Amino acid sequence: MTEAGDTSPQPGMTSKPKAGDRRRARALAMQGLYQRHFSKTPISDIEAEFMVDNDMSKVDVMYFRDVLRGVHREQAELDKLLEPFLDRPLQEVDPVELAIVRLGAYELKHRIDVPYKVVINEGIEMAKRFGGTEGHKFVNSILDKLSRRLRLAETRPR
Repeated sequence: MTEAGDTSPQPGMTSKPKAGDRRRARALAMQGLYQRHFSKTPISDIEAEFMVDNDMSKVDVMYFRDVLRGVHREQAELDKLLEPFLDRPLQEVDPVELAIVRLGAYELKHRIDVPYKVVINEGIEMAKRFGGTEGHKFVNSILDKLSRRLRLAETRPR
């Protein structure tokens, strides 16, 4: 807890987060969503576990919480947005890739402060790091198509 008037930044809560802090927030949120997929543990418990078990000093904690909670809260709606672009039933999508495209869908829909190209690139990088051999191609395809629907003004050729 800070004293009134104390403007020193708290871990993960700087006024302008660094790109690396957001990247780490996304990776942790994706891992939390993956864990939720298998464990059915309440999302608040997963969030608390990640906050305790990870060094959050270089993580945009507010972003981590927003995307983790937001994707969980809107999962059914996000899945409906994704399904037209899938080449297989949702239940057959690799759980890592599913967590990544859900997170990307949430960002494309709600985090207009993040350029669509950043959302796609971050998704690709997470898929390369955590997913299957060709998972990044799947993530790229889905998020690229979805960005054209959700960010029409931003993706339109100039």
